[in-house]
Amino acid sequence: MRHLIIKGSLIGLLSLGLASCNKSENQMIAHIGPVGTLNTSTTDLKLSLADGEKPALTLSFSKVEVTGAEIPVTSTIQFDIKGNNFANPVEFVQKSDTFSPTVNQVNQLMLKLGMKIGELGQLEVRLKSEPAANAVSYSNIILLTGTPFKASSWIYIPGAYQNWSPETADSLLSSTSNGIYEGIVNFPVGKLDFKITPKKNWTINYGDSGNGTFRLGGDNFNVLTPGAKKVMIDMNKMKWEISDVKIWSLIGSATPKGWDGDTDLKFVNDGTGTFTLTQDLTAGDIKIRYGHDWSINFGGSINDFVLNGGNVPVAAGNYTVKLNVAKTDAQGNPTAVKVSVQKNEK
Repeated sequence: MRHLIIKGSLIGLLSLGLASCNKSENQMIAHIGPVGTLNTSTTDLKLSLADGEKPALTLSFSKVEVTGAEIPVTSTIQFDIKGNNFANPVEFVQKSDTFSPTVNQVNQLMLKLGMKIGELGQLEVRLKSEPAANAVSYSNIILLTGTPFKASSWIYIPGAYQNWSPETADSLLSSTSNGIYEGIVNFPVGKLDFKITPKKNWTINYGDSGNGTFRLGGDNFNVLTPGAKKVMIDMNKMKWEISDVKIWSLIGSATPKGWDGDTDLKFVNDGTGTFTLTQDLTAGDIKIRYGHDWSINFGGSINDFVLNGGNVPVAAGNYTVKLNVAKTDAQGNPTAVKVSVQKNEK
């Protein structure tokens, strides 16, 4: 049995006119039971595009029992490639004691972890119980076997932001080929128009027809204001939506704008959630921040970027930076990232 001690001070007045008081300290102890056993409905995953929205499996567990002082317990299901020791797991925070990810979800996490389409592979899954930072425990590990399939499809978004060239346009992704495509595109000032093409040419193109709809050969779409935008195109209902999003950026004395401005990373619309930047840097320091704001920033060392870490020194040269969000809090704010900073040889 694990114990967490929560201290509180109680101050009592002997009388209203008493100038002094007696202070006593109470200790409340939280008794934390062992992490529950993780169970699964199957270990042989049957994955196919046709069954994409059906549950791939059902995982169940008993919640950790806490008596005494009340403290929150976070339960997280972790997936990783067999033999990786959960070094870079895909995580799902749980609000109930069962979890039934769909075939599409499992297929996507397999591909994100590096499994290859059409090849039989093995996943490990476990339950992480976290009643406090110093009291983390893990369940038994279950081995899952399955073969990921190709489900993704793309459309393209040529526009003023890249000189109207379909051949080099950003893509929008439908991770399950369901006709709904999404992606993040950065629109500079004065370059806010775009169109949609199913292939990297102008043979077939779609444009705005008003009131959030579009049609074949329509007018240019316009995002109204510059910046990073999430673009959603529903080819089934011929509707589109634009929303503002926060983007990752590089900042520091080694960057072109120094500490006074951001050099944005580009979102790669390939389903991996990767942001990337290839940039010449001078000798100096860098950090990475989110939403052009210091409230969420990462630094530390070139091999280990941590939340609120220090400045990272770099030598002069051309670098490729790649970033993936590894963990978020309950509000969806990034709390851990996986960053690669690679110096390119000329």
